[in-house]
Amino acid sequence: MHETGEPRENHNKIPKGWLLFFFGGIIFLLGYIVFYTPAISGWSFYKKFENEMALAAKSEKTVTVKQYSGNSEAIKVGKDIFISTCAPCHKTDATGGVGPNLTMAELKYGVTHKDIYESIANGRPNGMPPFLQQVGSDKISKVIAFLESLRKK
Repeated sequence: MHETGEPRENHNKIPKGWLLFFFGGIIFLLGYIVFYTPAISGWSFYKKFENEMALAAKSEKTVTVKQYSGNSEAIKVGKDIFISTCAPCHKTDATGGVGPNLTMAELKYGVTHKDIYESIANGRPNGMPPFLQQVGSDKISKVIAFLESLRKK
């Protein structure tokens, strides 16, 4: 009746591949919602993370921190480690640059051997990265001996 010469789609069926993709997507989304919505399945990434952290804490080795205060050989090694690792931020004489001055009598996070070890090993907020994995416990103790020798001068 109204032939315009333009092609028209009169009740063409959707290809079977598209239907399979459409219904497969719906089934996948429903399964995902059922298995990964905490309110439905009880699964939570936070629970999984806490379990992994608890297992890691159990398997973590206790680090024995050595005292090298006054040991000239350890102070020399500590100075070499300090120059290669710490000097870019604290200068070679530890008077501070990007990082704070480490020769002062009072430091922000404390001046005891344990406080300084904690700062070097685990880092501090706002700039101090952790160095335990990179340097090791024994070398950190030698760096602390070097820093103590600077403070005593």
